[in-house]
Amino acid sequence: MSPEEATAELARLAAELAAADAAYHGADAPIMDDAAYDALKRRNAALEARFPELMRADSPTGQVGAAPAAGFGKVTHRVRMLSLLNAFEEADIRDFDDGVRRYLGLAADAPLRYTAEPKIDGLSLSLRYEDGRLVQAATRGDGTTGENVTDNARTIDDIPDRLEGAPDVLEVRGEVYMSHADFAALNARQSEAAGKTFANPRNAAAGSLRQLDPEITRARPLRFFAYAWGELSAPLAETQMGAIERLGALGFQVNPLTRLCDGPDKMIAHYRAIEAQRATLGYDIDGVVYKVDDLALQSRLGFRSTTPRWATAHKFPAELAWTRLERIEIQVGRTGALSPVARLTPVTVGGVVVSNATLHNEDYIAGRAASGDEIRGGKDIREGDWVQVYRAGDVIPKVADVDLAQRPADAAPYVFPETCPECGSEAVREEGDAVRRCTGGLVCPAQAVEKLKHFVSRAAFDIEGLGAKQVEQFYHDEWITEPADIFTLRDRYGPGKLTQLKNREGWGEKSAENLFDAIEERRTIALARLVFALGIRHVGEVAASDLARHFSTWEALVATVDAAAPAAHRVQAAEAALLAERAAARDEGRRARLAEVRDRVWAEPPLPEGARAAWDEIVGIEGIGATVARSLVLTMAQEAERASIDRLAAGLTIEPAEQVATDSPVAGKTIVFTGSLEKMTRAEAKARAEALGAKVSGSVSAKTDLVVAGPGAGSKGKKAAELGIETIDEDAWLALIGA
Repeated sequence: MSPEEATAELARLAAELAAADAAYHGADAPIMDDAAYDALKRRNAALEARFPELMRADSPTGQVGAAPAAGFGKVTHRVRMLSLLNAFEEADIRDFDDGVRRYLGLAADAPLRYTAEPKIDGLSLSLRYEDGRLVQAATRGDGTTGENVTDNARTIDDIPDRLEGAPDVLEVRGEVYMSHADFAALNARQSEAAGKTFANPRNAAAGSLRQLDPEITRARPLRFFAYAWGELSAPLAETQMGAIERLGALGFQVNPLTRLCDGPDKMIAHYRAIEAQRATLGYDIDGVVYKVDDLALQSRLGFRSTTPRWATAHKFPAELAWTRLERIEIQVGRTGALSPVARLTPVTVGGVVVSNATLHNEDYIAGRAASGDEIRGGKDIREGDWVQVYRAGDVIPKVADVDLAQRPADAAPYVFPETCPECGSEAVREEGDAVRRCTGGLVCPAQAVEKLKHFVSRAAFDIEGLGAKQVEQFYHDEWITEPADIFTLRDRYGPGKLTQLKNREGWGEKSAENLFDAIEERRTIALARLVFALGIRHVGEVAASDLARHFSTWEALVATVDAAAPAAHRVQAAEAALLAERAAARDEGRRARLAEVRDRVWAEPPLPEGARAAWDEIVGIEGIGATVARSLVLTMAQEAERASIDRLAAGLTIEPAEQVATDSPVAGKTIVFTGSLEKMTRAEAKARAEALGAKVSGSVSAKTDLVVAGPGAGSKGKKAAELGIETIDEDAWLALIGA
C-alpha cells in the first residue's frame, strides 16, 4: 500500500470510528457490532504502525470509550481503565507472544504462561471497596473519567455489598451483561407494556445500568463477571490466575472457562474450544482475552497510551451481506480531501444495520489500485449496483464486490467531481496522491467547520455544551469562524446581549450561561491538548504529546518551530525536486535519491543561523520525523494560519507539559540510546528514562546531553565523539539511575 492510499483510508477510519463511538457509548445504540468496531481500530492501528508519519490529528489512537453522560456524577479513575489491542488471525497471537518476549528479553523457548478467558460483550464497570464495603461504582467512560452508577450497581445480585478478607482498598473491574434468556424475557415484557425493546443483550445491559432511577435498574436482570482490578492497597496474588481465584473466593462471579496456557498453541486451542461452544453459553462473547499470567512481568511490560502490552483480545470473525448501492455522495474533510461514501439500502450485517460504506477514492470506484492494477477484476462501482458489504479485516464497512448480473441497464460510470461540492473551488489530485483535495482552504466551509469540530473534540478542548451540532450552527450564523472566536462569545453575546443566544432554538438563559462558563474553564489548557487541537495535518494526539514533552512550554515550541521554518522550506523543495522525476519517485531507489536531493539542498546558500539545528531538533524527537515536522513547521509559517493561532494563544493560559520527575540525575537531559543493550530492552530503557524526567531522542545533535552506547553503536557513537558528548555504557547508565 502506498502512503497516498493509507492517507485516504485513515481519513475514512477516523470518521467511521467517531460515529461509532458516539452511537455506542453515548446513546447505547451501536451502528456496528463490537467485532466490526474492533476491526476498524485494528486496521487503523496497523496503518499508523506502518505509516507513523501519516497519523491524523483526529486519530482514534489514544481514545478509549466516550465522555461520561451529563445525567450522572463524574468519577475520576485512580487507575485508568484501558482498552485492549485486538487480533483476528493465529499469526497475530504468535506476533503478540513474540512482542512480549522481545520486550522482556526472553528467549523463544523460555517458559511464559498466559491466562485465556472469554471476552464478555457487555458494559465495563469498576467497583471500589474500602474496608470491605462497596463505596463507589463507575462505568469506564473515556478511560479516565466515568459515570457514577453506585446506586444502580447495588441492585445487581452478582455484586456483593460487603467483602470479608479483602484488602483495605480494592477496585474490582469486570463486565455487566445480560443472559440470552433474561434478554428475551425482558423484551417480551417491554413489548407487552408497549415499552422500548432492545436490539441485543449488550444494549439492554448498558441501557439498564445507566438509568437515572435505580429502581428501573433493579427490575432489569443484570449479571456481573469480575476479571480485573484497579487500585489496590495490597496485592491479590502473584499471578493473574491467582488473583482471579482470589476474587472468586471473595464472592464475585468469575468465568469458569478461564484457563492457563503455556504459549500460543495452547492459547489458540482454547480459543477454538470456546468458539465451538459460543452459541450454548447463554450470554454474548466476542472473543478470548489473553494476559501474561505473572504479575511481575505485567508490571515490567507496562502500558502504551491506551492499551497494556501484556494483554490482547483474540476476536471472532465478522460477516458480510449484499444490498443495493442507492447513490454515491462526496464528503469534504478537514484537510480538503474529497471522500466518496456509498449510501446503501439498509442491510443487517453481523447483527448491526449498515446504511453507509466507504468507497476509498476515485481509483477504487473505477476498479483499479493507485498503481493502475485491477481490483475486483476491474469491475467499477456504479449507483444502482448490487454490492457486497464486508465488515471485517480491511476498512469497514466497505463495498467489497459488485454483482454485474444485477446491474441496472441505465447504470452509468461514476464521474468523480473535479470541483468541491461545498465551495465550488477546484479539486486537484497531485502527482502520487490517491486523494483529490479542495483548494478552497479557509474559504471552504466544510474544511473550516471540520477544523472547528476537531478543536472542540474530546481529546482537544472538550468544551461541554459545544459539540459538532453547535459548532455547525454557530459557524453558519458567522458567530464562530476560527477557534479564537469561541473565547469571545461571552463578550459578544453574553450579559446585556444574552437574548441573541438564549432566544435561539435549543437555548435558554441557563444553557447559554452554562456554555459561557464551560468555555471559560477551558481557557487554561495543557500544552499537548492545544497542539493536538490545532488540527495540523499528521500531528495526532501521540505526536502532540511527544512535542509537548520535549519542549515543555508553548513559547519554547513556537521559538524552535519559527527558527526551523527556512530549513523546512528547503526540505519541501527537496521533496518537490524528487517528485518531479516521476520515474524516480516510483521505484525502490526513491529513498536513497531523496537523501541525495536533500544533501544537495542543504549545500545551497547558507540558512539563517540556527535554522538547521532547530529543524534537526524537531526531527530528532522520538516519534516525530520529517513528515510530521514539515507539516508542523510549514503550517505555523503560513501567514493566515499563524495569525489565527496567535489570536487563540493570546487568550489562553497554556500549562507546561508535566514533567514526570525533576530530582533524578537525568531529569531534563536529552538521552540517546544506541547499539545493543544487554540487561534491558531498548523499549524498557526508553520508558525508564522518560519516567525519570529525561527526553529520549532518536538522533545525536548538539543538544544531546548523554549517549548510552552498547555494542555496535555505529554512526551515533561516532557523531557523539565528534561533538564531544558524554558517552557511557549500559552498566554506567544503570548505576547513574540507581537501577
